[in-house]
This record gives sequence, structure tokens and C-alpha cells, in this order.
Amino acid sequence: MKIGSPADKPPVAPAPADRGATGQTAKAGTAPSGAEASAQVELSNTAASLMSGVGGANTEFDAEKVSRIAQAIADGSFKVNPEAIADKLIANAQELLTKASH
Repeated sequence: MKIGSPADKPPVAPAPADRGATGQTAKAGTAPSGAEASAQVELSNTAASLMSGVGGANTEFDAEKVSRIAQAIADGSFKVNPEAIADKLIANAQELLTKASH
């Protein structure tokens, strides 16, 4: 069996992810040939601020904390604090309602 260099072989095209009713492959962000784009996507202010890290959210990933929590779950020693969860949900709802009313 002879194995040639990658340059000797034709490139393999990836399998299409999505085919419409016509069998044509849909590509993200492009319209089919001959058609105009009919939809525009805009991020909400909340989504844009989350993506940019603005708004006081701590966007830094703490791998050690994740590891400690995963270990506590695996050990069965992780305790859920329903009061803290409820408090955060209420605070988030109040924040959203306050922003929506402005």
C-alpha cells in the first residue's frame, strides 16, 4: 500500500450541514445565488453588552472554581442554596423590568 503526500490527493469537501427543499446547501450569512437577503439580525442592547463584557459582569473564566464545583458534584457534597437562587432570580427580574420601563 502506497501512501502519497496530501498534495497528491484531491481535497475532500465537507458534508453540507443543511439542505433546503431544492437540495442546495444553505450557507450562514449568504443568500442563494440570484436572491436578495431578506432578513437582518440585530443584537439587543443586553446581548451586545454581554458579548462586550460591559455592565459589571465578570467575564473572567475561573477554571479552578469550575473544577472545585465539579468535584463537589462528583463527591455528592455540592449543596444547592435555593434561597440564594431565588434572590438572584428576583434581582435579575427586577433589573430587567427596570430596564424595560426606561
